[in-house]
Amino acid sequence: MSDEVWRRDEVESPCVRICLLHPQAGICIGCYRTAEEIAGWSTMTPEARRAVMAELPGRAHLVKPVRRGGRAGRRGGG
Repeated sequence: MSDEVWRRDEVESPCVRICLLHPQAGICIGCYRTAEEIAGWSTMTPEARRAVMAELPGRAHLVKPVRRGGRAGRRGGG
């Protein structure tokens, strides 16, 4: 059986299965989408998906790792 049946001409999801929203930035630390973009992905038009995909690389800097322990955590800097 061929896989051609399962191939679709649509924008694939950027999900990398690391699903955790950054508390300050409000975007997923895995794919850099907002909760609204994630929830609405299946109903977005291909054009809307492409627009989101184009913005994602520019969001990466917003999700620096959140520190919870160590000296930075005790000072409130984490």
